[in-house]
Amino acid sequence: MDAWKNGKLYARDELTISAYDHGFLYGLGFFETFRTYDGHVFLFDEHWKRLCRALADYRMTMPYDKETVLAATRALTKENNGEDGYFRLNISAGVHDIGLQPSHYEKPTVILFRKALHLTKRGTEKKAIWLKTTRNSPESAYRHKSHHFANNIQARFEVESLATHEGVFLTAEGYIAEGVTSNIFWVKDKKIYTPSLATGILAGITREWILHNFEAEEGLFTKDVLESADEVFITNAVQEIVPIKEIEGKAFLGNQGPVYTALHEAYVKCIQEERTVR
Repeated sequence: MDAWKNGKLYARDELTISAYDHGFLYGLGFFETFRTYDGHVFLFDEHWKRLCRALADYRMTMPYDKETVLAATRALTKENNGEDGYFRLNISAGVHDIGLQPSHYEKPTVILFRKALHLTKRGTEKKAIWLKTTRNSPESAYRHKSHHFANNIQARFEVESLATHEGVFLTAEGYIAEGVTSNIFWVKDKKIYTPSLATGILAGITREWILHNFEAEEGLFTKDVLESADEVFITNAVQEIVPIKEIEGKAFLGNQGPVYTALHEAYVKCIQEERTVR
């Protein structure tokens, strides 16, 4: 089975969604991506809270609690021989007529997708490029992880392969923002830096974990600041923390960076401790 939709399991070719769903008609929907470790989702409470903020902002009622979603994650894991997977929890606005009549969305379409994990070895380095595509501004005061992904897709066309490279957005004002599928950090003289949420970036779950556990400076930075760094790394919930070895000819310490190494070791230790507690 490849997905759980509104309480039932489905194979990929069985899964459908109405053409009248406002997630299709108007792009109104939100999602969280995460992976499992021995069947458990790391930092799921944080994913859930971020999702609920988005739903509240757009007056969408989530008909399931987080325990139901976690049970669905376990059911899909069981159906796939107990193997850990890549999951996307997707809440689409639901079926309505054409037009913007609803003042609330009370019956969204809820789908939990699962696919196989294809992970590289921890510490595998990537290269990066500066994107020509400018990071767009959020649809509201706070960037949600939403269906409005055309800006990311336009940027992805510039990147040779997301398996080996990442593209880094700048804002219209010229400030460093984030990657196509990641948040970005860098280190200068052992101090950690990352763009502020004021740039309009997503408040990534792994990004927030780093800021909670390590001292880092958030701010508005131009690309010359990053190019003078000693270490650069990117983060997301599926790939964890990925060292960047080069950006357009400028070399960094990559997986030999002492700060990157310390952060990633602490991250893996936290995953292991959470599994032990469960």
